[in-house]
Amino acid sequence: MKVDISEINKKKKKLEQIKKELKKEFIGIDYIIDELIDYIQIWYLMPEVLSRPIIVNLWGMTGVGKTDLIRKLVSKLNYQDRFTEVELSNGDSGGNWRSSVSSLLDSNNITDGLPAIVLFDEIQRFNTIDTDGNPIQNAKFQDFWELLSDGRLAKREVKEDIDSYVNNYFYSSAQRKKRNKENPDDTTDPNQIGIWEAARIKKLFGIEGDIQEIALMDEEDLLNVMQKLKAKKKIYEAIDHSKTLIIISGNLDEAFTMAGSTAEADIDADIFHAYTEKITLMDIKNALSRKFRPEQVARFGNIHLIYKSLKRKDFIKLIKQETDKIVVKNKKHFDITLQISDNIRTLIYQNGVFPVQGVRPVFSSVIDILETNLAKFLFEAFMRNVSDIKVDYDFKKSEITALLKGTDPIIVPYVGRVDRIRQSNHEDAVANVSVHEAGHAVAYGVLFGLAVLQLKSKVASTYVGGFAFPHQIYQTKENTISQIIVFLAGGLAEELIFGEGNATIGRENDRLQASSLAMGYIRKYGFHDDFQAYYSNDVHLPMDVTVTDKTVEKMIEKLVKSTKKLLEKHKELLFDLSKELQKEGLLKPEKMKEIAAQHDQNWEIKEESYLHLHNYGKELL
Repeated sequence: MKVDISEINKKKKKLEQIKKELKKEFIGIDYIIDELIDYIQIWYLMPEVLSRPIIVNLWGMTGVGKTDLIRKLVSKLNYQDRFTEVELSNGDSGGNWRSSVSSLLDSNNITDGLPAIVLFDEIQRFNTIDTDGNPIQNAKFQDFWELLSDGRLAKREVKEDIDSYVNNYFYSSAQRKKRNKENPDDTTDPNQIGIWEAARIKKLFGIEGDIQEIALMDEEDLLNVMQKLKAKKKIYEAIDHSKTLIIISGNLDEAFTMAGSTAEADIDADIFHAYTEKITLMDIKNALSRKFRPEQVARFGNIHLIYKSLKRKDFIKLIKQETDKIVVKNKKHFDITLQISDNIRTLIYQNGVFPVQGVRPVFSSVIDILETNLAKFLFEAFMRNVSDIKVDYDFKKSEITALLKGTDPIIVPYVGRVDRIRQSNHEDAVANVSVHEAGHAVAYGVLFGLAVLQLKSKVASTYVGGFAFPHQIYQTKENTISQIIVFLAGGLAEELIFGEGNATIGRENDRLQASSLAMGYIRKYGFHDDFQAYYSNDVHLPMDVTVTDKTVEKMIEKLVKSTKKLLEKHKELLFDLSKELQKEGLLKPEKMKEIAAQHDQNWEIKEESYLHLHNYGKELL
């Protein structure tokens, strides 16, 4: 095989240009674009050498740009006519009445063995085992696994179709001649089959040549061609998709455990990013093993591109990019010079960023906050014959203002949709939540020597709530005890500051978590001297777990006393931290460290990706 180096270099330059363009269009996924372009190079540059398809998997939470990235890539490669999107599912959702991948590709004319791109999107809907690991009886799309295996799809129905067609050919010929004889005005040659029949024959028998040429062939000659192709048996061979680029995309909640926090607008985006940053190939394979059989998981291959959730700076950059587009658009269409203040962008961030939902809510909030109100400002600018507008937001007055050069400003009262929910939090309830969350933070700081990542008592929720977001903790005997104390500290802080009678039920989930850890400590991990067996609720391993219940209760009772002593000892720190949190609604690690230092506590500040664990390596030196 002769290699055209100049053509390869030309294609390589095009890929590099596409990579640059994609990085300008997508924010926060440069690492994904780099990997994707690297993996598809051999397919794009030298598809002739491929003996099986390239399979690339894209995994991430919703709104991170998986599908859109592939669509843009296809467009830039000029592969629109050699591309199809497929959504496989166990049911008939999405109006997909076909039952095989082969028929889907056939309907999109991807059957000729030439390079093509197929995107299997939302693959998580196509599970083959249930939550208990039992096989799901499903006859649809079973040839998907053939495609992933070696890229060859068997023509299971072709032999029957061909035999039937040849057997009925003479009957069809007689019918054409009869119609022609009965209709003297019909000028159609009865020995020719027509365009539609020619298209079917070309597809069924793989006849080379133009459909028009086949339609004009004499039926006797055409029958001879079909008989020869049938005798050669090549038409029965599997369809070769070894030159196809297969993209598999999906949302794996089993790996992205934080994906369930879709309504969370208050946890810092960097925290979510740090958690997704730790997701590995093994996590993805484990997640897939809960949906597919082991041999099926293997067929996904090892090219898995894992999207991290966007960082705070990525969302800020995205908002800047979208607002800049509005500035350019208004200058181009209306010759209006528009200035958008950072306050407007902050308002959009506060009300439009839900880290787990990706970029879509941001786009919606840009329209809601800026473009909707901008229409009013533009109208006034036209009326006043003004070509300069500066849009700003006053957080104290809750007003969007448009300063039109040389005229009075236009003022629009505005409170963001999410901010409105935050502001609805009752003052006394916020005070209670502030003490509760400060209790968690104090116990965490004292026991782990760390300031929590984020401390919040005003959240966007119909109920008043808050959180003290921890780092990732390596599970040890000592750390398990400390974590239980941290969970207990919230409700017990309320008792200490407000009195036992005024403590709230906000401790419910804390107690659930504390009890779960205590049960693991005693029943699973063998950390308690009196119980060294594994006590399980599993029906497959029946054991009398009630024998440990009294010990679990005594353990929690003992740790409640320890937690009360800890909070009593640091009561002044708890009080000061609670007051500051009540006033601000949100405290960052730097402020917590500052307050703790005033009470002789040295709390370290660690990044979101920090894992708290013992220095095991040092002890082996």
